[in-house]
Amino acid sequence: MKSPFIGGNAILKTEKAELEFRREKFQYISLYYLCEDTNERFTTTEIDTLNLSQVYNQYRVKYGIPFPDEIQNIRQSYGLPASKMSTILGFGDNQYRLYENGDIPSEANGKILSLIKNKEVFRSFVENAKNQFEPKEYQKILTSLNKVVDDHQHTMEEKMIFSANSRSLLNGYAMQSYDKLKNVILYLLDKCGNTSNTKMNKLLFYTDFLSYKQYGKGITGLSYKAIQYGPVPLRWDRVYSLIDGVESELVEFNSGVCGTELHISEQPDLEELTPQKIGILNIIVDKFKDMSSAEISAMSHKEDAGKNIMTATISFHIMKRSN
Repeated sequence: MKSPFIGGNAILKTEKAELEFRREKFQYISLYYLCEDTNERFTTTEIDTLNLSQVYNQYRVKYGIPFPDEIQNIRQSYGLPASKMSTILGFGDNQYRLYENGDIPSEANGKILSLIKNKEVFRSFVENAKNQFEPKEYQKILTSLNKVVDDHQHTMEEKMIFSANSRSLLNGYAMQSYDKLKNVILYLLDKCGNTSNTKMNKLLFYTDFLSYKQYGKGITGLSYKAIQYGPVPLRWDRVYSLIDGVESELVEFNSGVCGTELHISEQPDLEELTPQKIGILNIIVDKFKDMSSAEISAMSHKEDAGKNIMTATISFHIMKRSN
């Protein structure tokens, strides 16, 4: 990074900090650049956004307020535009859309958003708003609501794959979704080819921690622990055995060592991955595609997270902050 002061070099630094938000104080890890020549500090818009997101994430978790992706998923599941959602819930005209775009709801509105994940709870809001719509429009909303089917298809797999932690710093505040995790793994395997489970463990680790470093949020929803050979997802063995489209095969590698190799039996569904997530995945593929399992394990072991050789879950704040 070039310093804006005299054009010299600037290095990324971190420090513990505190920020007050809605009359509460939250601890977070503040990022900033330090000019090596003048010793002056500065930030960028991206760094400011990342710093604030750490505080906002804590607030959402503390008060049970859904994240923007969840708020969008709720609306899409009912097949309604944001304007109608605002009317039904008694929000301001454009408020639901603003919540989807990152505005943080009040504690009261956040609890409403959590409650309407239940179709019958949402139905009661729709019925209470009946007189705010024309009869045909109201009937159309009810018809759309009646078509909604509760999707419990992968509930058991999600319970077995993901740890007991909900969205928190221990999984990078990422949504825990079977479909999303499945398509991340399929995408990595599609781009990297057949891959050992050891290497895939590291690919997932770097994917989540890079996403958190750049955007303040992980991707897969997995939590990680450090072992002798670097970080691995918790319950990693369940991940590869429970994900449809991921096949495991016992093979002998070039080193003469036998191990498990992963390959795909179906293509990833790119609609499950946003352009931002695909961008992160492509960075990981470009950097590690041609690296062996031993090489990527050795590299991950040198990371700040990899040095924590313990069974405890790794916090996403324990990461290498260099560029």
